[in-house]
Amino acid sequence: MASLSSLLVEVRACRLCADHLPLGPRPVVQAHPNARILIAAQAPGRRVHETGVPFNDPSGDRLRSWMGISHEIFYDPKRVAIVPMGFCFPGTGKSGDLPPRSECAPAWRVAILSRLKNLQLTLVIGQYAQAYHLPTETQSVTAVVQAWRETASHAIALPHPSPLNNAWFKRNRWFEEELVPVLRARVSEALAGDS
Repeated sequence: MASLSSLLVEVRACRLCADHLPLGPRPVVQAHPNARILIAAQAPGRRVHETGVPFNDPSGDRLRSWMGISHEIFYDPKRVAIVPMGFCFPGTGKSGDLPPRSECAPAWRVAILSRLKNLQLTLVIGQYAQAYHLPTETQSVTAVVQAWRETASHAIALPHPSPLNNAWFKRNRWFEEELVPVLRARVSEALAGDS
């Protein structure tokens, strides 16, 4: 079995769906075998594509605030792995970014996740990641996030932290009042034993 570092070299050179990407391939992923937290999200946005830095946008600012951690900790692959459902910016549709390309997860996800043996917590962000990591009969992000008490010991489902979701946050004030404090405590607990 190839090491995670050699696998990530292959991932970053991937051109599997190049013909379908409006800005071309630029896989963005962060991982290390010692990572204690996995962020399973959708796919990089345009700004992340431009910089090559995951969550280098207002969504990332909000996510780090929810988690209660600094940039330094967030971008330390020995602590936090960021493995989206699609590694490249898929393009923009009528109401935001297009879904992650379907080729990415089957090609790379199992291989990467199987090498992350130290994970204590998985943050499952958005409907595509939730369908993969927390499959349920319901397709509603809200319903999956509301069921956080059922999975909080190993995974926490989150809505996408995008400013485009501000209306959702206003309608669902319980999220910041009830779930975010639990999220911060679980993140702190997961990182407590890191080296």
